[in-house]
Amino acid sequence: MLKNKRLVIVGAGGHGRVVADIAKKSGAYCDLVFLDDSEEINEKVHVSGKVSSFAEYIKDSDFIIAIGNNAVRERLQRMMEGEGACFATLVHPNATVGDGVKLGRGSVVMAGAVLNSCAEVGDGVIINTCSSVDHDCRVGDYTHISVGAHVAGTVTIGSKVFVCAGVTVINNVSICDGCIIGAGATVIKNIDSSGTYVGVPANII
Repeated sequence: MLKNKRLVIVGAGGHGRVVADIAKKSGAYCDLVFLDDSEEINEKVHVSGKVSSFAEYIKDSDFIIAIGNNAVRERLQRMMEGEGACFATLVHPNATVGDGVKLGRGSVVMAGAVLNSCAEVGDGVIINTCSSVDHDCRVGDYTHISVGAHVAGTVTIGSKVFVCAGVTVINNVSICDGCIIGAGATVIKNIDSSGTYVGVPANII
């Protein structure tokens, strides 16, 4: 049964449309509203207003920030929560979420993604299409695990980390806050200094 509630999606680009599709397939909301500051005409979705108009919807809506940039997602979610906005957690029906998994506010798990037993995912995290986070991992707030990235068991990933498409992270390692792990890289040891890491094995550039 649909909730008697709307979902406000902040961001009307491609990522926002994917988030909307997850919300529709979950059957959790009776109405979807897009807010976006772009001046370009968006012919694929109806944009109801600027981001600054979010307060109009606080009383009877849940929110989600559908913006890929980790820092922007954090700034907007924290600001809106400070004004009383409630944030949804969305999981695609074709994702696999194991026993004991914890998902934070404003996080999204997309189609084909796998979260295995006792993984913990913070607030505002994107677990993107066909990625995987194995057992007992910890993923910090406002991190993005991109399409086809695979994180082995008992890995700790900090906040605002961008794990790009096709990355592999072996088990039992940690990645500190604010890193970028470049597409196709393989992380085989702890990363203790923020920066951009690429290659097999991954090294800072």
